[in-house]
Amino acid sequence: MPAPGENLRINPDRLWDSLMEMARIGPGVAGGNNRQTLTDADAEGRALFQKWCEEAGMTMGVDSMGNMFATRPGEDPEALPVYMGSHLDTQPTGGKYDGVLGVLGGLEAVRTMNDLGIRTKHPIVVANWTNEEGTRFAPAMLASGVFAGVHTQDWAYDRVDAEGKSFGDELKRIGWVGDEEVGARKMHAMFELHIEQGPILEAEGKDIGVVTHGQGLSWTQVTITGKDSHTGSTPMPMRRNAGLGMARVLELVDELAWSHKPHAVGAAGHIDVYPNSRNVIPGKVVFTVDFRSPDLAVIQDMEARLREGAKKICDEMGLGVEFEKVGGFDPVEFDADCVSAVRAAAERLGYSHMNIISGAGHDACWINKVAPTAMIMCPCVDGLSHNEAEEISKDWAAAGTDVLFHAALETAQIVS
Repeated sequence: MPAPGENLRINPDRLWDSLMEMARIGPGVAGGNNRQTLTDADAEGRALFQKWCEEAGMTMGVDSMGNMFATRPGEDPEALPVYMGSHLDTQPTGGKYDGVLGVLGGLEAVRTMNDLGIRTKHPIVVANWTNEEGTRFAPAMLASGVFAGVHTQDWAYDRVDAEGKSFGDELKRIGWVGDEEVGARKMHAMFELHIEQGPILEAEGKDIGVVTHGQGLSWTQVTITGKDSHTGSTPMPMRRNAGLGMARVLELVDELAWSHKPHAVGAAGHIDVYPNSRNVIPGKVVFTVDFRSPDLAVIQDMEARLREGAKKICDEMGLGVEFEKVGGFDPVEFDADCVSAVRAAAERLGYSHMNIISGAGHDACWINKVAPTAMIMCPCVDGLSHNEAEEISKDWAAAGTDVLFHAALETAQIVS
């Protein structure tokens, strides 16, 4: 089938206006957004998205996890749809683009197809996946995980927020429990446009990131036990300082990540120190080591060397240590044909591009289990995300959406 012509472009002003209008729903306190999943603001954002989709001639379907699917018919009723999409929910102090660009970029692609009278063999679907962020109801990518069979719906419905409210009850409260069975839909392919959430594309001066892989993740909770004692009156040789043990283990974590440069990373983001008093040597620390890499063997190596090295450190210091694997998922390799469609689109449109590995989890990582999937990334200023100061340019948004538009059209096959 012929590729879309390089002159086909989306309307950047209309895309930007849509992003800004959605950002008025669930405003944050510092210029960003607080539109957490299954809140009243989420319901309002969903309603606006549905209104826009229906105005573009699409029909809306909703499944029992609240996932939204707006369909533009294709010419072949037997052909499976090509999906575009991401999420509309945000962090409590989130930006205006994380997730939202992928949903509204898909909508803009359909609007442009309508403007140009483009027909496709395959239907086009724009998706809004529920609770990608996982900030109110853990884990992240919850509804796409149920869609892909990673979680059961009953388990997802039972997730509770900090106030003890359940996902299932809140989904019902805001009126977005659909009648479709989760995961019953079949896909020809899915493309997700997203801001990078990292500094690489901007630093390299590239317009487009062609996402080839998603990093795998491993969370190991480490508990080190020593002995609480007075910081002033306990002689140095008689101390069993769990805090010092943790410091040495965290140096090991850093060394392990560096040993697999450039794509492996590691750190501890969650740390509890007991009793956490100014004049008491810590008798216990609990922290979670987060290792990530696009190579499963690298993750497994870092896990094993962490356990071996931390035990050696603690044994030498007279400390106890325990390990518990508390989370993780394997690396993702996106579909070669979909990735090629993204790369070809960037080249055809004249956008500078590079291969990139996603350092964060996305709905596409789960959907990749059940359908051919790829991601497109655009730069964000200073790599800042999950922050109200998150920023992108109109040109970056347009370039990413142009590539999304072309990759989806090529995959859906233009009917002349």
